[in-house]
Amino acid sequence: MSESSRPNSKVARVIEQYDLGGMGEQLEVAWTGEHGERTSLRDLADEFNRAVLDAAIRRSDVAVPETDVQSAYQTLTGDDVSSADRMRKQRELESMGVDVDAVQSDFVTHQAIHTYLTEYREAELPDQSSDPDQKAEMLERLRGRTAAVTESTVAAQVSSGELSERDYDVIVDVRVICGDCGTDYAAGELVRQGGCDCDA
Repeated sequence: MSESSRPNSKVARVIEQYDLGGMGEQLEVAWTGEHGERTSLRDLADEFNRAVLDAAIRRSDVAVPETDVQSAYQTLTGDDVSSADRMRKQRELESMGVDVDAVQSDFVTHQAIHTYLTEYREAELPDQSSDPDQKAEMLERLRGRTAAVTESTVAAQVSSGELSERDYDVIVDVRVICGDCGTDYAAGELVRQGGCDCDA
């Protein structure tokens, strides 16, 4: 598809505006799972928006650690953040020369990411395999990703002083319980064996 015939895309415009070279390809590879595990559209939207915030901060010529960018994004967008904390973070970023209102208006939704991938880049998801082992591995990778994202978030909150500094352990354990016999399975185990083997 030629550039002139491509549909309008906020994501494409923001990529160009913030010089996020390679971001489109990264989004497509992550969404289609070209190199393994697929990333959800909501996670991709968060990753994209953090990259936008990071680019805006870098333009201010202030050196900010990646964990601080993650913490700032969480403060600006988190549902459990007080308005006072959000206002303090906005003022802090504005004092660094970041136009917070403009940056937030350039944040995108997961629907915008989906439209960009499917209509602008014409990306398609691969056929979903029915192989139980692959399904089980997918569940286990998702569990590992959830643990990694949680660990990163906790570390960022500790680093920013928004969470008390302790030796935190993250445990992610997805279990499935048979409604007939009550047997408890790890999700991957249940998928691999093709269901519960109870006599109920």
